[in-house]
Amino acid sequence: MKISLVQLGIKYECKSINLINAAKYISEASANGSDIVFLPEMSFTGFSMNVENNMDLHAETIDQIKKMSYNNKVAVGFGWIKGSGEKGENHYTVISPDGDILADYVKMHPFSYSGEDKFYNGGNSLASFTYCGKKISIFICYDLRFPEIFQAASEESEIIVVAANWPERRRDHWRTLLKARAIENQSWILGVNCYGDQQDLHYSGDSSIIRPDGTIVSQLSDAEGVISAVIGDEAEEVRKGFPVKRDRKTELYKTLYKGSENNEL
Repeated sequence: MKISLVQLGIKYECKSINLINAAKYISEASANGSDIVFLPEMSFTGFSMNVENNMDLHAETIDQIKKMSYNNKVAVGFGWIKGSGEKGENHYTVISPDGDILADYVKMHPFSYSGEDKFYNGGNSLASFTYCGKKISIFICYDLRFPEIFQAASEESEIIVVAANWPERRRDHWRTLLKARAIENQSWILGVNCYGDQQDLHYSGDSSIIRPDGTIVSQLSDAEGVISAVIGDEAEEVRKGFPVKRDRKTELYKTLYKGSENNEL
């Protein structure tokens, strides 16, 4: 399976311009033989807290991506904003060329440091799907800092996507944590970030494709563009060759958390 990550130069809250730009790169990735393409978090608005003005009312973004996916015969993963009661939800959805929704994930950890939790409700479930014979899970940006959910996802998934709007000022964290998650989970980690300026923040991108052994296959920094890789049976091979997961003691770890019902054991 060939995958591509599109590092978009997102124009803040300019959905129409960003959709046109994304279409160009999706077409490019398809022409280069990609089976699936992933875009950054909040792909067409940037990291906006303006839910009311940027949310989808009738899944219009999904409809537009369905057309792009169908026309290019490639699956597409993208971020968008959904209204949900008094707050919104930060979604990441994957569409097949046939128009099917393969996965729909709600960001589990709104970024409270920037006040995202005041405008968005967090999700409470994992999202995974199978494509071209590979099991894939999805996370969004700040989720990267919570390793427990990656361990849960990698019980089945051999590929984990992290879509982000991660600013340059914390780029070392981004690079380090992506690599750590690959090594810890013996999974492919696909970190797709945005590039350019949004409000008072600069985004350097640093989108990365990382093998299950922690080797960086491809990385793009300080530019808009596409990176790609062919994914085979590397996760299975790494897990068999160095079987760390069989030594994990998940039930024991649960008892070590303060306040656990099983702590008395």
